[in-house]
Amino acid sequence: MKIKIIPLLFIILGFFTAYSSCGKEKYTITAAGSTAFQPFAEKLADQYMQLNQDTGVTIQGGGSAVGIQSALSGAADIGMADLVTLPPEAGSLSATVVARDGIAIIVNLKNKVGNLTLEQIQGIYSGVIKNWKTVGGNDHSITVVSREAGSGTRSSFEAIVKNISLTKEAIIQDSNGTVRETVINDANAVGYLSHGLVNDKIKQVSVNGVPCMTDEIIKGRYILVRPIFLLTKGAPKGKVKNLIDYILSSQGQETIKSSGLIPAK
Repeated sequence: MKIKIIPLLFIILGFFTAYSSCGKEKYTITAAGSTAFQPFAEKLADQYMQLNQDTGVTIQGGGSAVGIQSALSGAADIGMADLVTLPPEAGSLSATVVARDGIAIIVNLKNKVGNLTLEQIQGIYSGVIKNWKTVGGNDHSITVVSREAGSGTRSSFEAIVKNISLTKEAIIQDSNGTVRETVINDANAVGYLSHGLVNDKIKQVSVNGVPCMTDEIIKGRYILVRPIFLLTKGAPKGKVKNLIDYILSSQGQETIKSSGLIPAK
C-alpha cells in the first residue's frame, strides 16, 4: 500500500505545483487618458509585454483630463495627456514627455481647399466663416467638427489657434476616430486630429502654407504641435519606470516614429 500511496502523493503535489505556477498573477500597469495617444500606447504596451511576460499593461482612453485625474487619484498608474501646457492641478505630478504630435486639419477628399491660414481656422471654428466659398472652396456651408471638453487635442488646438469661441453649430465627437469618420462621410466637414491617425480616406490641408508632415514638425515650421506626457504620482519607479524607460528607449521611440508621431528626443 505504501508503495502505491507515495507516487500518488507526488502526483497530487505535482498537480498543485503546476496549477499554482500556471495561475500566477501578472503585475498589472494601468494607463488612462489621451484618446489620441491611446492606439500608439496600445502598440507600445503590446511590444513591452512581449519582452516582459510577467507584466500586463492595460490602456484606457477618456481624454487628457481623465488622464490627469486618474494619475492624481491613483486610479491609474500612468496618466496620458496631450496638451501644449499642463494645467495647474497637474503640478504635483511627475511629467515625462515621450513624444510630440502634430494636429492635422482635415477635410473630405472632395473638398478642393488645400490650405487654411490660422486666422481662417479661427474664423471657421468660431462661426464667423460659415461658407467654404469664403476660403476658396465650393459655395456650401461648412460643417464644423470638434472634440469634447476635456480633450487634450481640443485644448491644444484652441491654445495654439487662440481666441476660439466654438460655434454652437459644431458637431462634437469624443475621439480622433469619430472626428475622422464624420469628415469621411460629410463632403463639407472640417475637423482636426492627431497627424498619426490621418489615412487615405481624408485630406489634410496645410496651415499657413505648411503641410502637417514629420519633417516640417521637426523643423519647427508646422505650428499645430503638442507634446505627449506620461504622468505619475511621484517619480516613476519599479515596473512603471521600466515601461516608461522602454517607451523612451531606441526601440520604443522607433515605434513612435514609424507610427506617425515625432520622437521625444
